[in-house]
Amino acid sequence: MKVVIFAGGLGTRISEETDTRPKPMVNIGGKPILWHIMKMYNHYGFNDFIICLGYKGYVIKEYFMNYFLHNSDITIDIGKNKVEVHDSKSEEFKVTLVETGLDTKTAGRLKMVQKYIGDENFMLTYGDGVCDINLKDLVAFHKSHNKIATVTSIQMEARFGGLEVGNDGEVFSFKEKAKDESKWINGGFFVLKPEVFNYLKDDMKNIMWEDTPLESLAHDNQLVAYRHKGFWKCMDALRDKIELEELWKNNNAKWKVW
Repeated sequence: MKVVIFAGGLGTRISEETDTRPKPMVNIGGKPILWHIMKMYNHYGFNDFIICLGYKGYVIKEYFMNYFLHNSDITIDIGKNKVEVHDSKSEEFKVTLVETGLDTKTAGRLKMVQKYIGDENFMLTYGDGVCDINLKDLVAFHKSHNKIATVTSIQMEARFGGLEVGNDGEVFSFKEKAKDESKWINGGFFVLKPEVFNYLKDDMKNIMWEDTPLESLAHDNQLVAYRHKGFWKCMDALRDKIELEELWKNNNAKWKVW
């Protein structure tokens, strides 16, 4: 099963890191967050990736073009113009890199990679989010419900503490950064049937995947949610990168399932 990854956005909310590289190439523990995402899928046997490029896509191309050499022991015989590879620590990734435009929205990016997917189920996620989801369980859930689209839903943690306050100001309870158990949001990590492209007709360049396509799928009762209650984190801003770095440094990176 192929895995499509959105990796073309501008990453304006983390501009401290994205002036010279796309957000999926921002490092966590010395490796791009894109690599972390791919390692998650790789752990469950999904190794065939299609990456939607946009902003500074050449950085991602150069990374993978040089990936094998960067992860190998080599001898270079300059006089004979010969390179000998002794040992490689490279993963068995197959990576298709697709230029989907600088300003194209996510629905347009997905439509542009249809020819590389073929007539088969596939997976889709964003190039800035990690979690400890069991991807094989996700695929099994998708197949058991027989819908066109499955989305992973997560409960967002509040940024601030929550108070339950009486009329006279008395605080009955306090929860620091509690999850809102009544609300589930889009956490990415989709599984999709090829019929999803019937919802990507006409010009999708200025359409977000999260808007008309998903709304239409829900309206047609073709969207089901897999509820993930474990770890999930999106690197939306610099504070998120710092938090992910700390988790990695302290050996508490829950997404590191490999």
